[in-house]
Amino acid sequence: MQMMNRNGFSRCAEFYIGRLRKEGRHSTAHVYKNALFSFSKYCGTSNVSFRQVTRERLRRYGQYLYECGLKLNTISTYMRMLRSIYNRGVEAGSAPYVPRLFHDVYTGVDVRQKKALPATELHKLLYEDPKSERLRRTQAIAALMFQFCGMSFADLAHLEKSALDQNVLRYNRIKTKTPMSVEVLNTAKEMINQLRSKEDSHPDCPDYLFDILRGDKKRTDERGYREYQSALRRFNNNLKDLARTLHLQSPVTSYTLRHSWATTAKYRGVSIEMISESLGHKSIKTTQIYLKGFELKERTEVNKGNLSYVRNCSVGSPKIVKC
Repeated sequence: MQMMNRNGFSRCAEFYIGRLRKEGRHSTAHVYKNALFSFSKYCGTSNVSFRQVTRERLRRYGQYLYECGLKLNTISTYMRMLRSIYNRGVEAGSAPYVPRLFHDVYTGVDVRQKKALPATELHKLLYEDPKSERLRRTQAIAALMFQFCGMSFADLAHLEKSALDQNVLRYNRIKTKTPMSVEVLNTAKEMINQLRSKEDSHPDCPDYLFDILRGDKKRTDERGYREYQSALRRFNNNLKDLARTLHLQSPVTSYTLRHSWATTAKYRGVSIEMISESLGHKSIKTTQIYLKGFELKERTEVNKGNLSYVRNCSVGSPKIVKC
């Protein structure tokens, strides 16, 4: 049986994952665990040392992930998790500082992976009757996520009854703990009543507003995280069925509603600062990643307009050209 190096990369990662779990941050711990498992599998050992984390090995590992068909954003997530673990080892004095260690691997965000729906398909998703009670419930959840300023599924599922005060939802985001407030629109009230949980509250357990999670586990209980993951998978599968039933061409996931809300606001001319605050982002950079890029056709029209403007401006007599 292979002994775990108590000061090694794998040990450092396991220690941090354990700390995250104790803090109830099971989702973050899950991502770190996946990254560690993937890298360990590539290295051929469950006991990776800091010496094995080299610039060349990381480069080859990134290429391996790409050849396995992983998307760039998934590769970036894995690399950022590995970088975080390595940096913790440096801070603890267990790993040497290596300048530009992660320089040759992708740690950015691929904005080409569009997640927002075109307005016509979004309309169908939210308003066209799927003629199925199961899919109508899924549609109602999706509609609430959109009407609550692009609320994430995690935040919606974990809303507690105490969050709804008069006509306003007040809560902290699951991911960032950012305090949020959303006024409930009249169009959302019937759906809230339709999805409202009728379960009695359990001692020391969350009293959820909607019947998505049972509310019979303490907030830091890992079983609660597993229940949420199961609910998320079920919702995403139902969303796919809903999209298929309504004959949508674009892929739809729980993230689609959030990205679509942001993109709709962008096309309506809403400032990025307002969009960022409505989504609960800590940084406008995050909002910029969410926003769908303009289509090639639109960029081509802008390009043509620029060319036309310059072509029609004579030297010495500048004029405004309406393009």
